[in-house]
Amino acid sequence: MHVPDIRARIHPALRFSRHYNLPGIIDPVVLAAFDGTTIRTGKDGKTLYEQSGYGRPDGNGLRLAPQEALYLLHRQKIEVPDYTFDTLFAEFCDQPNFMRSFLVYRDLRERGYVVQTGPHDFRVFRRGEKPGKGESLYLVRVLSERDPVRFEKLIEEVIASRNMRKQYVLAVVDDEEELTYYEIKLQKLADACTTLPALGRHDAVLVGKSAMVRAPVPSDLELAGYGKRLDPERLILSPVELLHLMTKGSITLTRGNETVSPVSFLAIASETDRELAGKIAVYTELRSHDYTPRTGYKFGHHFRVYCGTNVHSDLLVHAVEKEEVMPMSVISRSVRMAHSVKKKMLFGAVHSSGIQFVEFARIKL
Repeated sequence: MHVPDIRARIHPALRFSRHYNLPGIIDPVVLAAFDGTTIRTGKDGKTLYEQSGYGRPDGNGLRLAPQEALYLLHRQKIEVPDYTFDTLFAEFCDQPNFMRSFLVYRDLRERGYVVQTGPHDFRVFRRGEKPGKGESLYLVRVLSERDPVRFEKLIEEVIASRNMRKQYVLAVVDDEEELTYYEIKLQKLADACTTLPALGRHDAVLVGKSAMVRAPVPSDLELAGYGKRLDPERLILSPVELLHLMTKGSITLTRGNETVSPVSFLAIASETDRELAGKIAVYTELRSHDYTPRTGYKFGHHFRVYCGTNVHSDLLVHAVEKEEVMPMSVISRSVRMAHSVKKKMLFGAVHSSGIQFVEFARIKL
């Protein structure tokens, strides 16, 4: 069967001076020049910007970011003399982290988004919109699965994105070049759905690093979500609960005939728990909004958090110092765990100015 050559219908003046994209609409391939640093097109490249938002206008032509140029070369939309896709890819991959950046760019383009570089790694427009005819929706930062997440820098970037009315997204590339997207939000805690009962004053005895309180059933402490029942007459308070209640003035702690101050108990309990100071700061913030934090050990985190009298916890919360650095792989495990048990995953970043709650949530773009 004879298959007609579609190139026979191309104007003779163009037939040998340009390649064409086949099959489909016949668009001339744009010639581009690479000077070792930058890829530019002539004036015929302007259509790439006007129609699909590629590159940035530069004089009479267009300046393409490396990711854009490589993607267009792969799609046979441009031609770069003396370079194939393979050779140009190898050239650009000498730049640190270029491969993962290109993979994210390609994935976003294949999903139908117009993508431009900056101000983080990429800014992504709403589907159907492009530069000059719409606004960007996402600001995307690209990481590998082994990259550290610096909470202080992350918070700064999320605040900057919020000020520009954009959603901040982490695009994480794993060792097999698979992509996962996370939306990052700074959460301001709303008050819980119910108000917890007021507490009376109680005496407690130091037992190890915990405390024992004489509190027959029903106890105001227990009704407010504190302690673990030892027997019908006694309640055991964990170190975090105890410190919080001592600071509030609800518990007077003694050891023998001596009264133990909150500062003294913090020193005692911190001997075996170096994270205690951060945990108590986050715990106190959660309690100030009438949430009920309980140990999150079974979920691999500091707290599982209940809203009012809900039977199941609503949040998993982990306390970190604002300057803390945590591997992305650790955060990924945390988010996966929270998602599997239908809870939100928050990291409480402790700073001198207060607690900043950072939510990580997997999303599909």
